[in-house]
Amino acid sequence: MKPVWIVDDDQSIRWVLEKALTRENIPHKSFSNPNDVLDALDKEAPIVLISDIRMPRGNGLDLLQNVKETHPLLPVIIMTAYSDLDSAVSSFQGGAFEYLTKPFDIDKAVELIRRAMEQSERNQSGNKEMNGWRQDSTEIIGQAPAMQEVFRAIGRLAQSHSTVLITGESGTGKELVAQALHKHSPRAKGPFVSFSTAAVPKDLLESELFGHERGAFQGALTLRRGRFEQADGGTLFLDEIGEIPFDLQTRLLRALTDGHFYRVGGQDPIKANVRIIASTHQNLEARVAAGAFREDLLHRLNVIRLRMPALRERAEDIPVLASHFMLACAKSLGVEPKKLSDEVLKEIAVMPFPGNVRQLENLCHWLTVMTPSNVIGSSDLPSDILAQASEQPVAVAGESSAANLALRSGIVDWESGLGRLAVKMLQDGDTEVYDVLCSKFEKAVLQAALEVTRGRRVEAAQRLGIGRNTITRKLQELGIDD
Repeated sequence: MKPVWIVDDDQSIRWVLEKALTRENIPHKSFSNPNDVLDALDKEAPIVLISDIRMPRGNGLDLLQNVKETHPLLPVIIMTAYSDLDSAVSSFQGGAFEYLTKPFDIDKAVELIRRAMEQSERNQSGNKEMNGWRQDSTEIIGQAPAMQEVFRAIGRLAQSHSTVLITGESGTGKELVAQALHKHSPRAKGPFVSFSTAAVPKDLLESELFGHERGAFQGALTLRRGRFEQADGGTLFLDEIGEIPFDLQTRLLRALTDGHFYRVGGQDPIKANVRIIASTHQNLEARVAAGAFREDLLHRLNVIRLRMPALRERAEDIPVLASHFMLACAKSLGVEPKKLSDEVLKEIAVMPFPGNVRQLENLCHWLTVMTPSNVIGSSDLPSDILAQASEQPVAVAGESSAANLALRSGIVDWESGLGRLAVKMLQDGDTEVYDVLCSKFEKAVLQAALEVTRGRRVEAAQRLGIGRNTITRKLQELGIDD
């Protein structure tokens, strides 16, 4: 069997991957720079290539481009410690098989390498799972695993014309994702038209969507092209699609089915070549069950579904987002940027932010305008934010009120409580205290993850940032039934 090639200037990364592949009986060969790889490719080729992006003696993305020109069927896995959207964009642009963020779970990395090996052996030309998309500037920021999944999904959809349904709470950035899907699609040169069904009176929705003829109703003094016509050749983003009235859903379904529609008061059918991206914060399945949303329309919209994580699910991104918004607000106001103190960054990192990223951005704008000092401390935070942090639990979808209460109090008390328990066990002469407490901690965290994901192991592993094999092994060791 051909070996897996590892390319990284970091010896510790090479060592970890080498040990893992040796344990799995997978042959491998390591390189410290891309130039040596290109020289070796003249003589032989690996079954899979896994490469870092940034190295002193070469660039992993340039290596990816060279490899794809000479060995187009060779799966290439890109590793990077810079888990931003641009890295994901550039990786998928070059035709990478997958994008692996450092630090990574070694079991997850091995599982990914095995999948790449299987594809390499199948040798299916033209069946690349992840086509690329053009690098472009974007305001989407996120290093959390949940956001990395969003980046990957955008990359996979780059060459697709499929309808996409984006779900998530208000303020999570659904429109930004819709814009990214458009910018990195074959329709990028066409228009991107955004339309919120919740922002227009119900009696005007039909005219706004499909347009109207002159004289169609009182006040219709001229012909008006609707959003479908305006988006011809591009993308139409229907925000808050769950708010559309039931009687208008039939017309929308017909337009989505065959691309034809009529202006209000019109007699001739109009055809528009439009890609639909819709979003909602509602549970559309529940609205279907309640008779408020057409099931066939849901199926038509739900071709590809992307879920935007709430900010509380990606709390590690809060300091980075806050710093970004502070700079952006200062730039828009033409003032010197103010700095958030380490104390403030720690405080806001555990705040619930029910309004998600939008609420965080508004907070940064308020601090830029209202605080007199250049370095913002805890006393500068607005009282309503502090009250919200003390009164509201850090809610997680699917948790009971009791679990929320425990989590709220646990943010402050769990470490000291664990320490007191350790002291008591040591004083009582218990043995294997470390293993016992670690086991209790792991069991509590795994049970919480399975509760949140309703027993779905793969999703629980993703949310915890561990590999699927790891969670399976841990559940067996701890005797947890999912």
